Amino acid sequence: MLTARQGLRALPPLPALLTLPVLLALLTPCLALPAASPAQASPAQASAGRAAPRNPVVLVHGYNADPGVWGALRADLRAGGYTDADLFSFGYDTHQSVNEVLAGRLGAYVDQVRRETGAAEVDVVSHSFGSLVSRWYVKFGGGATVVDHWVSLAGPNRGTSTAWACALWDQACRDMTPGSYVVKNLNSGDETPGAVKYATFWSRCDEVVNPDDSVPLTGATNTPVGCLEHNDLLGDDGTSAGVRAFLGS
Repeated sequence: MLTARQGLRALPPLPALLTLPVLLALLTPCLALPAASPAQASPAQASAGRAAPRNPVVLVHGYNADPGVWGALRADLRAGGYTDADLFSFGYDTHQSVNEVLAGRLGAYVDQVRRETGAAEVDVVSHSFGSLVSRWYVKFGGGATVVDHWVSLAGPNRGTSTAWACALWDQACRDMTPGSYVVKNLNSGDETPGAVKYATFWSRCDEVVNPDDSVPLTGATNTPVGCLEHNDLLGDDGTSAGVRAFLGS
């Protein structure tokens, strides 16, 4: 049988009842006495007049999605002062491989972003299944040393029962089931390791992540966003403002 890194893992026991739907959003001149001109200002004064540098932001989409889902948040980030050169979208096939392999590919992508930008650290914003991929990278793939802020929008961080609907034939769905190999390892010990700042945003009306409180993590800033559907967090103004404020913290 193939190992966890080579193929399908054994599934936890199926629940007795399965009536859940299938899985399908900061930031006068003076003539009297000689006065300090801008060129004469002290380094401290000059530094105070410049905006603090921003980390590049790496956006990680969720299950059955693509980088296009980040259009609204990218626009809000640009309106808040980011440029296109600061924003990166990691694209991947959620059906292609097991979570650990996808996390390794994300790690390679982050390394490329850091080389291109010269940044020592990046911020990561993830949606849904992307939360598991990016958490694995942070916890087990060396990401804790280069990720400054980590954000999960509607991430099934403790698993979601709706994933049973496709778990029989899809590895990503298996990884999202409660008690899966991925979920158990991510939540063993410290759920928010390292010096990374963690935040989650979750909805009490999420039709995909069940139970709703699967999203919050111990040690993270956990923010309820009210009654929004799963994908609505990607375009919600309040959620976007919260993400941008957190990235600026």
